[in-house]
Amino acid sequence: MTIKDFRRIALSMPGAEEGSHMGAVDFRVGGRIFSTLAAAKQGYGNLMLKPEQQAMFVEELPAIFIPIAGGWGRNGATHVVLANVSEDVLEGAIRTAYDLRVAANAKAGRKLSGGKTPAPAKRKLTAKTRPKKKKT
Repeated sequence: MTIKDFRRIALSMPGAEEGSHMGAVDFRVGGRIFSTLAAAKQGYGNLMLKPEQQAMFVEELPAIFIPIAGGWGRNGATHVVLANVSEDVLEGAIRTAYDLRVAANAKAGRKLSGGKTPAPAKRKLTAKTRPKKKKT
């Protein structure tokens, strides 16, 4: 697979948009990243997975999936070796990262597309949160 294939598959997800973060191409849904091409020069696509998902992918297909070094990798960020992956496997892996982001967006009340988050809900003032009046 190629960078073009990765891009095509990522953008085929409903509401997916291409963006950029710190000079690297990324793919977002609801304004949040689910995959990137930050390591494209090294022949990798990147997926934002949960650590448990990453472990399953790496165990099943270690020639294709590699944890990203450092803290990002410990948190589930995973390289996909583009030269070794089939279209079906890549599409399934991107779908996994996409579905994870959509679920997190729904939990946080984010829209699925459009890249903008809803305005925060106004807090109801209670005795604990209401500012105290100054005595004069």
